[in-house]
Amino acid sequence: MLSLARRPLSAAAMPAGYLLGIHLFQCPDAVGIVAKLSECIASRGGNIHSVDVFVPDDKPIFYSRSEFTYNPRLWPRDELRNDFLNLSRCFSAQSSTVRVPDLDPKYKILVLASKQDHCLFDLLYRWQEGRLPVGINGVISNHDRPQDNHVRRLLQRHGIPYHYLPTTSGNKREQEILELVQGTDFVVLARYMQVLSESFLKAYGKDIINIHHGLLPSFKGGHPSRQAFNAGVKLIGATSHFVTPELDAGPIIEQMVERVSHRDTLQSFVVKSENLEKQCLAEAIKSYCELRVLPYELKKTVVF
Repeated sequence: MLSLARRPLSAAAMPAGYLLGIHLFQCPDAVGIVAKLSECIASRGGNIHSVDVFVPDDKPIFYSRSEFTYNPRLWPRDELRNDFLNLSRCFSAQSSTVRVPDLDPKYKILVLASKQDHCLFDLLYRWQEGRLPVGINGVISNHDRPQDNHVRRLLQRHGIPYHYLPTTSGNKREQEILELVQGTDFVVLARYMQVLSESFLKAYGKDIINIHHGLLPSFKGGHPSRQAFNAGVKLIGATSHFVTPELDAGPIIEQMVERVSHRDTLQSFVVKSENLEKQCLAEAIKSYCELRVLPYELKKTVVF
């Protein structure tokens, strides 16, 4: 792993009129990729602020994430996009994404949740405070919440629709969910306690991020806090991962842990777990939106 970084970049540190750009890249490894990347940015008057590079020891695959500053008057957005597209063609890239957070639309998401509110409300609060770089198109739940519920009040205040779609073992309402998620960039499962079918995942075709209240790959499935408590573990955790057809087995984006002991009860396990879940899910979403996440092999990720 190569990392070339200056101190964290703030708006105040950028020259007047300059913007921050982010580029995420994956391609077959070759000589001169970093040089070409630098040339692409410098030739347009841009300045690289940080570069993270990873090449596995056993596979010639190049992964990188770059932050750079540039003047949009000298490098218009369409030309910036085309320049990085040409770079990706030059190296036969599997993935090449460039974003300018101050110019590009925020990612549009839709959140699915069941009865428990802690992850859903935490996401909404962080979004309200401007700490999550997303736009929330709506919330879908298979649990009906009264109009005076704190979640419903927050949603109403911001004009975010709430869709109540009760499910049964024979009807998961997936066609209706599929219609509602059209136009989103990705979907978040904030403790949505229903398994999405493989046909739904294929039909949607975009990333879905889930939070699991356990430290995967241990304690898959239901009641992981009880499983961990009964196993007498000394660390509990939460895992945010991409959703795949295999239950709780998608590539992991973020994990967080907290120490527990013989003095803890099942209830204290649950409380600690819920706090971890909120932080872990929010961090995974933030990393995804900041172009820090790339697929690595079949079940892994690179997270810069």
